[in-house]
Amino acid sequence: MKTENVIETDVLVIGGGLAGCFAAIKAKEQGVNVILVDKGYVGRSGATPFAAHFTVYNPEWGHDLDRWMKQVGFVGEYVNDAEWTKITFQDSYARFQDMLSWGVQFSKHDDGSYVFWPPRTPEMLAKFPMQAINMVRRVNSQIFRAQTIKSGVKIMDKIMITDLLKQDERVVGAIGIPVANIGLYIFKAKATIMAAGSASFKPNGAPLSSLTGDGEAMAYRVGAEITGKEWNDCIPSRAEFPAWFGGIGKALAPFFKSNRGLPPKVNVDGDKLSYGESTTVENYFDDAFEADAGRAPIFWEAGPGEEISRSLNDGTEGQPRQQVDLDAVKLGRVRVVTGSCLGMSVHVTEGIWPINTECATCVPGLYAAGDSLGARINGAAYANNGFALPGCSVTGTRAGIGAAKYALQTEKPTVDKKEIERLTIIVYAPTERHGGFTPGWVTQVLQNTMMPYWILYVKHEDRLKATLTQIEFIRDRIIPKLTARDAHELRLAHEIKNMVLSAEMKLRASLFRTESRGTHYREDYPRRDDPTWLAWVKIKEEQDEMKLYKEPISEKWWPDLSLPYEERYPIRFPRE
Repeated sequence: MKTENVIETDVLVIGGGLAGCFAAIKAKEQGVNVILVDKGYVGRSGATPFAAHFTVYNPEWGHDLDRWMKQVGFVGEYVNDAEWTKITFQDSYARFQDMLSWGVQFSKHDDGSYVFWPPRTPEMLAKFPMQAINMVRRVNSQIFRAQTIKSGVKIMDKIMITDLLKQDERVVGAIGIPVANIGLYIFKAKATIMAAGSASFKPNGAPLSSLTGDGEAMAYRVGAEITGKEWNDCIPSRAEFPAWFGGIGKALAPFFKSNRGLPPKVNVDGDKLSYGESTTVENYFDDAFEADAGRAPIFWEAGPGEEISRSLNDGTEGQPRQQVDLDAVKLGRVRVVTGSCLGMSVHVTEGIWPINTECATCVPGLYAAGDSLGARINGAAYANNGFALPGCSVTGTRAGIGAAKYALQTEKPTVDKKEIERLTIIVYAPTERHGGFTPGWVTQVLQNTMMPYWILYVKHEDRLKATLTQIEFIRDRIIPKLTARDAHELRLAHEIKNMVLSAEMKLRASLFRTESRGTHYREDYPRRDDPTWLAWVKIKEEQDEMKLYKEPISEKWWPDLSLPYEERYPIRFPRE
């Protein structure tokens, strides 16, 4: 039997990662009532517990804003929003000070100085002027939770928000379900902040099982604009232990501490791919290109006999290993593969389009922050380790203040009972079916459809269209027949519905951008197309159809088009 709970507040924050906590705290500081809702447990869910670096811009430390801006533009191939990038840099030190006052822990050397990445050596600073301070993983996310509670914010864990409530063309709250039992929550709010994280397809790699594109899916369904879907997150994973996140962190930690940077990658023939320094796109897609050429598997290499190579081959105790991996140990190598974050785009670049620097969206009453916000602080590729966290804290702060200001000027919302009844039927439809498709099975089908490297990493119109046909079939013929036997499967049913929507967006955006740039590679359009595609892609639902639009980038942010193409873009794509 369903139990119905109606809760009213001034500001509702959906998602309890770094962005959500900052948004809730900063909104509460404006004197409004705030509720933060998370489908997991604030402090343990999402990507925040695994945050490792925080980029801090501080002129007193010798940082050069112009060089930092140029690094983001160059790495992101000039499709970042320079205004948002600059805001993030300029606000980052204040957010760093906030965290210090809350007790957030940052790594220090024995002399008390902070541990930076990249290391502050002349050689590294010449290549990568941006600097991030190392953070203590896992511990800090609990500190964020504690500070949120201390500020007076009410936290409600293990409630999945499924849909936003819209009345008179503005968002007036949300509707959700508890993940442990059958029930219904109706939240009425003057302002709502979406901070539910990014979109993935639950890959067997990084800890992204809860980041299923819920926020952008809910926003899309009420008329918000979505951007950044054509880009890819290309973080690799240990091929033998893909689900063990420690396999990446523990393997690379000694390299960071020794100031080596990332270990070089080699293919099965031992040819070095020069990860991180190459002038080819193997920076992003080396696994895919080498596999396509028949030169997989790919390895990180420390060198035989080196003590540091032991970290590369650390593994879960008692876990059986294949012979290819045992042979790699003797050479100081470990097997890696791209796809750890399958389905994700670039941090704080994919998500809901903001209409101002207070993180408001085109739908009144709805704000967004963190990886739910398409602020485009990065461009077509991730600019530097640790740039996501200032993006999340800065946008969280601005969304919290902006939403609170809006709530203070807005009357108590009313919600049409018929709208609640309509959404309630949609929310619980899978529980009413005796037959149909289980969400677990549909998730496997989606992963098998989107996972091959020739779909999202090495794209071509023919393959994108063929895959889109499959996704449209799942959308129209499978999703409406989802079945759920309990509260757990009901949550999974809504997650897979959102993931299928995200897949459709990624495929359509990839077809729409007829060029290659950063982490978007089209075999049939292997060059950057300036100035035609110095633009962003926006997605919006209109009359039940997904429409795509090009949003030109201001010429003041363009690269110098008088420079030869090879100077603007030294990284080469195959077939250019």
